[in-house]
Amino acid sequence: MDEIYLTKEGYQKLVEELELLKKVRRKELSKAVGEARSHGDISENAEYDAAKEAQALNERKIAELEEKLNLVRILDYENIPKDEVLVGAKVKIKDLDTGEELEYTLVSELEADYSQGKISLSSPVGKGLLEHKKNETVEIKIPAGVLRYKIMEISR
Repeated sequence: MDEIYLTKEGYQKLVEELELLKKVRRKELSKAVGEARSHGDISENAEYDAAKEAQALNERKIAELEEKLNLVRILDYENIPKDEVLVGAKVKIKDLDTGEELEYTLVSELEADYSQGKISLSSPVGKGLLEHKKNETVEIKIPAGVLRYKIMEISR
């Protein structure tokens, strides 16, 4: 896997999720397995099977998060050009077809959350805006057609 670039907030969110899975969820699932085992014959105990499956899924998620956290590079805004759309940039754009103004922050897939205006660098719009500068017009091909935006402002 390649490096994963995250904001400090995105990194902290992953660390907190990992801690929750390891310290809270792991104990809950272990207790559930013990309770299910106490109900008798485990060879025909659906509750036991479900608890063991949930436990295995939790352990798999812990391993995945640990692997991702080992690849994380926290963004250092001091060394990133402020006049170019790059990871971590907040971009104000104007839709040249509708006149609507939009604002997005370009982040990694792990941090993407459209409801918060955070779009992935690997999304069509994220890719299309990448490496452009203020006042440039970009055309982004999407399955439904072509989006035309003017970059109004770039900030960090």
